[in-house]
Amino acid sequence: MPLNVDARLNHFADWLATPLGHYLASAEMDWYDRTVTDIFGYKAVQLELPQLDCLRANRMAWRLHAGQSAGVALRCMGEALPFANQSIDLLILPHVLDFAANPQAVLREAERVLMPEGRLLITGFNPWSLWGLRRLKNGVNPAPWRGNFVALPRLKDWLSLLGFETIRGEFLCYGLPVQREKWLSRSRFLEDAGDRWWPAAGGVYCLDMVKRVHGMRLIGPKWRTVPAVAGAVTVAGVDKSNVLEKELQPEKTQLKK
Repeated sequence: MPLNVDARLNHFADWLATPLGHYLASAEMDWYDRTVTDIFGYKAVQLELPQLDCLRANRMAWRLHAGQSAGVALRCMGEALPFANQSIDLLILPHVLDFAANPQAVLREAERVLMPEGRLLITGFNPWSLWGLRRLKNGVNPAPWRGNFVALPRLKDWLSLLGFETIRGEFLCYGLPVQREKWLSRSRFLEDAGDRWWPAAGGVYCLDMVKRVHGMRLIGPKWRTVPAVAGAVTVAGVDKSNVLEKELQPEKTQLKK
């Protein structure tokens, strides 16, 4: 019997405590910490998986964990976010699309709630990797191998249609998808080798996207300029020509006499 979204998310949250899950969580948290630290605004939301505090390095005053996972501050569905249009500056989706019933609906909601120039961060499993091949052998534990594993080209097409533009992308987790710590340690050499020789074969992809609004132009401050007068001395934008003229008036009178 297929598991519902809540059950798959909870299974995945438990799986993060395993050796392989810890390996994945550590790699992703490092990427999130590096990425969110320079994103500014007023409101930031992480959808699902509060076990991974992807907002911990961000400095926005208003930060919220929402979704259907256990432990979130606000219970809601990714396909129906309880936020006003264009009200969020940063939205984070850690493996949300992997377990969403309708990933495209989640992305449409993300586009709706994000401000123009708002940022969207996504991590997901790469089906074209050793981790993708691991799905062929589910075993008794359904997580995370029963996820959607949305292919990156397809995901980028969806995001492009919604007006998102890629700022940067990265692949993580080139090690073997095994639970034995001995084999995990031995496969660490694949991190450097994979990033150099087959960069698109990482087990996880990371996307940093920005919402573009066509036809919108950011307006900066319009500074008032004072036209320069020949022979005038200008200090801090004040024309001193009249002052100098008054000061020289007595000297002109004496010369006439």
